[in-house]
Amino acid sequence: MGTVFSFDVRGGDPDAVRAALDEAVAGLHRADAVFSTYRDDSQLSRLARGELTVGACDPEVAEVLELAAQAELVSDGWFSPRFGGRLDPTGVVKGWAAERAARVLALAGASGVSVNGGGDVQMYGSPGPQRPWRVGIADPMRPGGLAAVISAAGTDRLAVATSGTAERGTHIIDPRTRRPAVTDLVAVTVTAPSLTWADCWATAAFAMGSTAALPWLESLPEVEALLITAGDEVRCTSGLAERLG
Repeated sequence: MGTVFSFDVRGGDPDAVRAALDEAVAGLHRADAVFSTYRDDSQLSRLARGELTVGACDPEVAEVLELAAQAELVSDGWFSPRFGGRLDPTGVVKGWAAERAARVLALAGASGVSVNGGGDVQMYGSPGPQRPWRVGIADPMRPGGLAAVISAAGTDRLAVATSGTAERGTHIIDPRTRRPAVTDLVAVTVTAPSLTWADCWATAAFAMGSTAALPWLESLPEVEALLITAGDEVRCTSGLAERLG
């Protein structure tokens, strides 16, 4: 998936956790093989060329396509499962794969799980008694600094995803123009229980721009967000303060 994944796993039976970790890592490699747009032999590439039907692909392909369709519907088209007119639901895959990997470990009995996929994080449980998971949000205007710290205190499951131009430059596409999104934003960080959706909503919100994105994010259940504009203005959803720390 063109990025680095890291695991922080606490508690649980060591043998069970090790087996689950092996399963989770294998699942990430499998997701990369199935959904890669850079591999001509991936199921996604073959599906896009019309060489396979969805029914002939692994069940995960239909699952991801359904998630992408839901994201497109909820975002009024600002999230798109296409790129350059070609089927490309990979905007869903990284968050979905990381969330699935974290769930495997949590179900194996780990008391705390944090899976980081390229800076987007899915957390379960906690790293220790009275110690919530915390995620630092890089400041896009001040390299090496933090714009905020998100805390998972009070919840057993939280995801944090960021979309922006600081790390990868202009890579988010405006589905309406099919060109790089040009907005007043440099970064959008979204928190939600599910990394699948947090990642989708961060991408869609960035493409929208802050004026449209903030009320839309406010309307989504269990979602909070931090938006940073090119003018170094910080805008937040009304409940974000409860997640800072």
